[in-house]
Amino acid sequence: MPTRRRCLAAAAALVGGAIGRDPWAGPPDEALPFLAEVQTAPAVPTDDWPPSLLINADGAPIATGEMWLAQRERIRAAWLDFLGPWEVEEPGNHHRLLAEALAAGCRRRLIRYATEPDEEVDAWLLLPADEAARPKRGWPGAVVFHSTTDRTIDEPAGTAADDAVAIGTWLCQRGFVVLCPRCHLWNTSPAHRLDLPGAVARLAARHPGARGMRKLLHDGIRAVELLQSIDDVDPTAIVAAGHSLGAKEALYLAAFDDRVTGSVFSEGGIGLSFSNWHDPWYLGNAIRAADFQLNHAQLLALTLPRGLLILGGEAGPGAADGDRSWGHVARALEVGRLERDRPRLGLFNHRGGHAIPPPARERMLDWLAGCAGGAGG
Repeated sequence: MPTRRRCLAAAAALVGGAIGRDPWAGPPDEALPFLAEVQTAPAVPTDDWPPSLLINADGAPIATGEMWLAQRERIRAAWLDFLGPWEVEEPGNHHRLLAEALAAGCRRRLIRYATEPDEEVDAWLLLPADEAARPKRGWPGAVVFHSTTDRTIDEPAGTAADDAVAIGTWLCQRGFVVLCPRCHLWNTSPAHRLDLPGAVARLAARHPGARGMRKLLHDGIRAVELLQSIDDVDPTAIVAAGHSLGAKEALYLAAFDDRVTGSVFSEGGIGLSFSNWHDPWYLGNAIRAADFQLNHAQLLALTLPRGLLILGGEAGPGAADGDRSWGHVARALEVGRLERDRPRLGLFNHRGGHAIPPPARERMLDWLAGCAGGAGG
């Protein structure tokens, strides 16, 4: 009989202290030589600054890393409480192979696995084609989430030659094993078309009281678990990335799963008002209340010291991040600087709109390689 898990109450032990990770450990700063560039404030100051994270519940300043760790647990608990209750049976890490092909230097496998005991999703699993180049410890792994598109997992897997957000293929070509899972919002119809009302209703019926991001977080954790179970993967080197919708999933996964050693948040809208976080398939209208105390600077701080890079496009249709994102980064940097001058957190504003132009692509790949211990170079 599968063991029961109570959302992230048990998962917090699984992905945090139980694996013995020093909360301030991480690759040396030289793994990411461009930190100074992505930690430079915009020339024109922004007023989108959340409150300081270095004030405790009693109003006293937090001045040491040890003091921050206590605050960190309070923030984490508050967010998990807000995201709502969750209880599922562990479905195991078995997967079925549906199709296989060799393309663009990748062994591309279409697989199906369980996110819940009675719910399965399809995913592309990408492995480097040159099996002889496999490192002794295995390839680093990456979970890559797709954006809002009916191409779903085909987009990050780069199944079309003109895919402009083929993050999975790019990473595989850099020596990662990549899992690109389909978001549950496309999982309510046989044709895998986006059905937001249906997905929201289904979640409410299956998990009363749970917010949309709770489900997305659970599914992200399942993706990490599956990736770690694959023999070719180094289970200690797992990163996450996504664009737009996928960025939102990557942020929450990186914040709450300490097994994720680095992440990239591309154009997801880091501020709660920067994007449609209030929609019911994400967080709901509660975040618009005047007395709502949570913010995403807190989640950025939860990713430290492992590393998160925000990619912003500044302006144009759909653009959600840019100079206005700096206040959130700066607040989290204040936390990271309790322990090191250059925390592994930054903002790269490529000013290319809601896209990943070549300069941003290179920053993304270098960042994830550095956070995975230098993969690909």
